[in-house]
Amino acid sequence: MLLRPAMAVHSLGMKFPIDVAFCDRELVVLRTIHLAPHRLTKPMFKARVVIEAEAGAFERWNLEPGDHLEVRLENGDHALPDE
Repeated sequence: MLLRPAMAVHSLGMKFPIDVAFCDRELVVLRTIHLAPHRLTKPMFKARVVIEAEAGAFERWNLEPGDHLEVRLENGDHALPDE
């Protein structure tokens, strides 16, 4: 899930952990964390976009800070979230 604008998230009411990536406006990953259920993150003031995925996904994808993500539309075109 891509959330924008966002610089913090929560897992209140969730029954499972998630992976969270904080990204800048160009979708460069600034930080990744594993968020347990019923938790809040501190705001990351440089972040403009947050990506949430199932726990363990970032490890499988080898996602790390500094990686540049891209969003593609179903037709294959690139899309960058507006601010």
